[in-house]
Amino acid sequence: MDKGLHFTICVVTTVLLLRESSQAGEENDPEALAAPKSDSRGAAEGLPTLTVTTILEDPYVMVRGAELEGYCMDLLGALAGMLRFQYRVKVVGDGQYGAVAAGGNWTGMIGEILTREADIAVAPLTVTSAREEVVSFTTPFLQTGIGILLRKDTTSQDMSFFHFLSPFSKETWTALLFAYLLTCFCLFLVARLSPCEWNEPKNEENHFTFLNSLWFGAGALALQGATPRPQALSVRVIAVVWWLFTLALLAAYIANFTALLSSGSEQLPIQTFEDLVKQRNLEFGTLEGSSTFYYFKNSKNPIHQMIYEYMEKRREHVLVKTYQEAVQRVMDSNYAFIGESISQDLAAARHCNLIRAPEVIGARGFGIATTQASPWTKPLSIAVLKLRESGDLDYLRNKWWESSCLRQSRDRWGPLEPPALGGLFLTLGIGLALGVLAALAELSSSSRRAAAHAKKSCCSVFTEEICTRLRIKGTARQSQEPAGKANA
Repeated sequence: MDKGLHFTICVVTTVLLLRESSQAGEENDPEALAAPKSDSRGAAEGLPTLTVTTILEDPYVMVRGAELEGYCMDLLGALAGMLRFQYRVKVVGDGQYGAVAAGGNWTGMIGEILTREADIAVAPLTVTSAREEVVSFTTPFLQTGIGILLRKDTTSQDMSFFHFLSPFSKETWTALLFAYLLTCFCLFLVARLSPCEWNEPKNEENHFTFLNSLWFGAGALALQGATPRPQALSVRVIAVVWWLFTLALLAAYIANFTALLSSGSEQLPIQTFEDLVKQRNLEFGTLEGSSTFYYFKNSKNPIHQMIYEYMEKRREHVLVKTYQEAVQRVMDSNYAFIGESISQDLAAARHCNLIRAPEVIGARGFGIATTQASPWTKPLSIAVLKLRESGDLDYLRNKWWESSCLRQSRDRWGPLEPPALGGLFLTLGIGLALGVLAALAELSSSSRRAAAHAKKSCCSVFTEEICTRLRIKGTARQSQEPAGKANA
């Protein structure tokens, strides 16, 4: 009995040792790393497990406690739910995206895919022709380009002599001048037509001359009372509408002008890459070994060639290792960072003293990298398209690019265009039309009473009144000549 028990224990021990040896061999086998693995839940459900390589970059992949989170992690979760696979995420060992090293081997995430250390790469990995030759990419999940990240105080200019005109655009100032002249003319016209503004049109001079109307309109623009005082209802309608118009206009001007002064974000002297090359105050560079660096290296554009030559000659001083280092250097020194525009937008949203120059070149996209013979490439591309069509990619973009500071940049507080004040100008136009109609109604009523008293035609009396009030002497003389002959 003791010998049988001893024999059973030896057999069980031998089987356990052989099983551990087999598992250790699988872990050390490079080909086994490329094969799909599964945990207990994956084995129960029969779902494959993919090894995913990525890189730490805010907001794509970030460490929060013991877990990873960010845009790419949310995207990966959505793809796993659609295609029914499990995944194991590992951060790239050398911290690189992927470039050809001196020996011809690839570094970064591209290198890990080629060496079968990972099945796919989900990261802000730019799709380039060189990378496409060795790996496969899915449909881009984010569109971007190459931009210039600057610090606001290194790019600000002195205020122009006519900076007080900045709150409104040229078109708005032109529309305001036209509205002012039109309103003053309507005041002048309505005051002459309305019987309430004078008692004896033939012998009395109307107070609302054209010059007085201009003075009245200018006084309202300055929020100051100005004579003459309107008496007729029609004139008062126009005056009230003009006062409301000027009140809203001045409020918009003061608010926009205050924002421009507090933001300190005057028009950037560096608008384009050509402006960056011509200036001498800022150093500029990009990520070492990035697709942006090789874009300028391979470009035939003379400006781009000058940028590449500058970075190549001073690569020890201007090329940075990581994106975080680039942002920090822009904030701390006179340095301009050339990189992905979408990442620069995030930096400008997170750091209120940073801004991206308007020009963006080299439209490109971020894609998911797989091995060239991978069966996951097409399903992942279709899944990305479905997420785009459903609006999920836009949701993730807004979620992770949300600004954490109040940006009072010129993009937000720029000069007000006429469409922004369209309702205000429309209200003024309606008020002017109502004032003119009211004046004609007042004159028509007065003409009917005068025609009934003099037993004349209402139309003839109305015409005489208009000619008298508008000082149309020729017409008035023609109407008075028959009356003089009849008296003779």
